[in-house]
Amino acid sequence: MRRKLLAGAVGIAAALALAGPAVADTTGDTIVTLTVDAAGGLSITVPATANIGHGVEGSSISGQLGPVTVLDQRGSLTPNWTATVVSTDFTTGGGTSGETIPSINVLYWSGPATATAGGGTFTPGQPTSAQQVIINVPRTAMSHSGGTGNNFATWNPTLVVNVPIGTVQGVYTGTVTHSVF
Repeated sequence: MRRKLLAGAVGIAAALALAGPAVADTTGDTIVTLTVDAAGGLSITVPATANIGHGVEGSSISGQLGPVTVLDQRGSLTPNWTATVVSTDFTTGGGTSGETIPSINVLYWSGPATATAGGGTFTPGQPTSAQQVIINVPRTAMSHSGGTGNNFATWNPTLVVNVPIGTVQGVYTGTVTHSVF
């Protein structure tokens, strides 16, 4: 039995001598992950106030509101958004019927974008005054589709208020709300 063990040990030693020295790995792979966070979200900025002028009953009063900007910093693969606009009634004094200009008399047109950045298509809701819309319900002011990553658009919309016959003299105040989603 000793001879068999000795012969086996000699055989293993001979096999190792023929195989040569062990070869070390010269490369190694590491799988690396990282996360890209969005710089911010989707936001809209609007002028705090606007005075579009004056007129008499039975006339139209119009003027630009000032720059409206949508900033999309979501870093999205599909950064689509739509900005909408809606108006309240305009009132003075106690807001009686003679002291109210109903929102059905308030029209809006976005005009074209005055500045944009980022890929994709920016589409004004109403590029010209011929497309102005009544904003007693939410209407599209501007939209963006396509592209990837961050983008922004700015426009300077025009508001037109048709003053009904029988409206009393006064300073009328209403709220025009822009939203983006």
